[in-house]
Amino acid sequence: MSTKEKILDAALTLFAENGYDGTSVEQIASIVGIKAPSLYKHYKGKEDILNALIDSAEARYEEMFGSEKNTGKVPGSREEFIQVTMERISFTMRDPVIRKTRMLLVQEQFRNERISEVTTRHQLDGIQRMFAKIIKGMMDRGLVKKDDPELLAVELTAPAVLQIARSDRQPQCEEECKEYIEKHLRHFCKVYMRNGGF
Repeated sequence: MSTKEKILDAALTLFAENGYDGTSVEQIASIVGIKAPSLYKHYKGKEDILNALIDSAEARYEEMFGSEKNTGKVPGSREEFIQVTMERISFTMRDPVIRKTRMLLVQEQFRNERISEVTTRHQLDGIQRMFAKIIKGMMDRGLVKKDDPELLAVELTAPAVLQIARSDRQPQCEEECKEYIEKHLRHFCKVYMRNGGF
């Protein structure tokens, strides 16, 4: 791991634990094993580190979870839909970088305009638009009953977002939260997916 990557790793951990304002450049440098002035060779300052963390986490999330622009292929069956969605949920809940980033976003969303926008996109608008496209694709293939895909996306994602937040607050409940999300997915499929071929 390069010094630049070590700085980001240390900063993410400290920001997630102590908040942005509760973390100093000196603390980040100390964890990395360098002096604070040396940190400025890699980043202009704490805000530059924060922006690099957000950019890095967004790229990671786009690649591993997806987005409105990157939904992946339309699932061909109920079980494939559940499997792919649960893989995305597991990534979200278990990836240490994404988990720490989410903790940082939740703490700082009221103090930083960019973080507020990123939090809304990942926990509300973006995830709902992504699943609306997936659901619409499944409707077009005759797998999901015709309905409003945007409303169905809200119905599908809201309980998952709440359970992920619970898991962040109470890590000991992670398995229980995942089980609830899968139960919800199966109920959603039972209600909205057509019975033929499943």
